[in-house]
Amino acid sequence: MINDEFIELPIDGVLDLHTFLPRDVKDLVPDYLTGCRNLDILEVRIIHGKGTGTLREIVHSVLKLLPYVESFKLAMGDEGSWGATIVRLEPLDHQLNPAGK
Repeated sequence: MINDEFIELPIDGVLDLHTFLPRDVKDLVPDYLTGCRNLDILEVRIIHGKGTGTLREIVHSVLKLLPYVESFKLAMGDEGSWGATIVRLEPLDHQLNPAGK
């Protein structure tokens, strides 16, 4: 049986992937980051866990492809260390009006 239920996530700048399947991450991360940008949340913490690193690698590969991701790095110790990634996003108006023109 295929489960087509939608889960509504709060858009608060923290995405915890522990309850999601790795195959869902490639769509979930861009959708969540778009929601954050729409709310002008430009720093996001993605919690992928430490584990084997597979989920972290998937998240980082997705982030590398998104043109509105300014930067990302592993979190500091008090933010989840290597079990989380901190993402910095460009504001929506930056792509519409580059260099403030």
